[in-house]
Amino acid sequence: MITSILLSALLRLSTLTLCCAAVYNSFSTLPSKDYDFVIVGGGTAGNVVANRLTEDPKNSVLLRDLETIESELNLDLAFHVNIDAFQLDVPFFALDVKFQYDWNFTTTIQPGLNNRSTIMLRGFVLGGSSSVNGMFYTRGSADDYDRFAAVTKDDGWSWDNLQPYIAKVILVPTAYPEAFANSNLLQNEKWEPPADRHNTTGQFNPSVHSLTGINAVSLGGFPQSIDPMIFEAVDELGSIFRFNEDYNSGNPLGFSWLQSTITTEGRRSSSATSYLAPEFIARENLDVLLHARVSRVLPSVSKNSSSGFAFRTVEFAQDLNGSIYYVYLTSKGSLLRVEPGPLLKVDASKEVILSAGVVGSPHILLNSGIGDAGELSEIGIKSLVNLRSVGKNLTDQVSIINEFMANSTNTIDNISRNATLLNEVYTEFNKTGMGPLVTTGGNQISFFRVNESLTEMFGDPSSGKNSPHLELVPGNGFFGPPPPTGHYFQMATVVVSPASRGSITINSTDPFANPIIDPGYLTSPFDIAAMREALQILFRYTSARVWDGYILSQFGALANITADSSDDVLDEYIRNNAASPAHPVGTAAMSAKDADYGVVDPDLRVKGVEGLRIIDSSVFPFVTSAHTQAPTYAIAERAAELVKFAWM
Repeated sequence: MITSILLSALLRLSTLTLCCAAVYNSFSTLPSKDYDFVIVGGGTAGNVVANRLTEDPKNSVLLRDLETIESELNLDLAFHVNIDAFQLDVPFFALDVKFQYDWNFTTTIQPGLNNRSTIMLRGFVLGGSSSVNGMFYTRGSADDYDRFAAVTKDDGWSWDNLQPYIAKVILVPTAYPEAFANSNLLQNEKWEPPADRHNTTGQFNPSVHSLTGINAVSLGGFPQSIDPMIFEAVDELGSIFRFNEDYNSGNPLGFSWLQSTITTEGRRSSSATSYLAPEFIARENLDVLLHARVSRVLPSVSKNSSSGFAFRTVEFAQDLNGSIYYVYLTSKGSLLRVEPGPLLKVDASKEVILSAGVVGSPHILLNSGIGDAGELSEIGIKSLVNLRSVGKNLTDQVSIINEFMANSTNTIDNISRNATLLNEVYTEFNKTGMGPLVTTGGNQISFFRVNESLTEMFGDPSSGKNSPHLELVPGNGFFGPPPPTGHYFQMATVVVSPASRGSITINSTDPFANPIIDPGYLTSPFDIAAMREALQILFRYTSARVWDGYILSQFGALANITADSSDDVLDEYIRNNAASPAHPVGTAAMSAKDADYGVVDPDLRVKGVEGLRIIDSSVFPFVTSAHTQAPTYAIAERAAELVKFAWM
């Protein structure tokens, strides 16, 4: 297994225009080897930048991707259903596909998880994690972004000022109309009717959404039998259980209808299918190169940076038509190991942009001699730029899937264990774009704050009084391959504003060696106390009368846990069952220009050097109090505009 990210995109922003958009398998066949901009990473953020920079026809772009495992690979579902090939765009398959197209990262032994190591899911495919995630579209709270602005001293990262990049219309700057001539008004979001076209009145607030962006967002397109029960329980219990018409308004607290990156046709909308849709990838100034992996960025002398270095050269290896077998895949498509071929180089005349993700971007920096000088020296890497924060501040949420036996035969378990039924609904999906495969198992989401006694005792890691600490997500069935019999109700509990911090480091001079990923799960006393409170909220919620006769009993590890269980018993359950919901951020965090910590300035340029910028979720100084897909899109949209303006 290798940890350095793929060289996924090369962007050339010059007056040269290529004759047509094309896809290349070999670097040697490219029509040009000189580029103004090199973007490393074809994931959630990288594809946004590639799209936005090619809106100006004067900009020539080469998108370069090795993260792609061909979608035609014949991979069986975990429950061994006879479907010819995985379709990444089928929402229901997200329950399993994330393990198929994965980097196969694992963490170090985690004391907070009772000395378990756990997986760190990262998408190994074009579109990155946006191609394999659960598609939840959650922006977080307004306070989250206002804290970004406060920490960076850049009000452009505030909630109000980011709205043009999320949903609201922005006026094209009159000074630079040519840069926006082909833009979709800069918004990420394109709100669409759900797949079943049901009446959505009262299920969302239209005023906080956009109809004219690029990335599709919709409400659940397949009704679940528990849908009315979810809100009946809310009405019955009251207090902290309240209805929130739209959690993406900036105030997410309460129970809401879930919004997901799914099209009206019932398909996943990833950064690959949206920002690299046919009309964009067909641009004459965009070419795509597959199969390349970055090892380092290389320095040159600079008189304009405090370190004396610029980094405008990218070093990488490539599988040249199969002659260099540096990628080995497991039978499920996960990355196993890499044996690099000859190292190649490409230069950017203006900037290298790392969009390699929360693991890849700091890993490339560290291999390049950009990081803590003392730590790099210990492993034999010459320190070029002493940035002690590189790889630090790794922040991830923790979640538990809590399971109950349900008195129902109308759950998604039926599909997961019945090959005949799955083939029937799969046929329906391909004909109509409707049916149960347009869902991942649930249609609601909820957010809560912990009791003030906890924040008084441990401090408050959230961004403000309207920001949640906890998330609860109900599910009508078993997430993933279910037990052979029975029907299930599940409720995920998540600590979305954790206090624990970890790191990504290296211990080898080999740029293709494994990284050391230590998220530090549950090392803060706040986090485990918050998860205990999440379980108490869960028990209170499932005590509502509407669940009488539907929830039969607790199941699995939850079977002997009650609201009256001691803290020691609850803590043992938590440490034995908590895992990552795959929302890590923060390993190349932005900070104010005059700060003596952080990795990038508010414009996302790497501190102290010239020609190097980072645009991905690693720049978040704090994790947003929600799933991280939507915030990553928003950050990338504004960052792409910053790049445009910098080179006007």
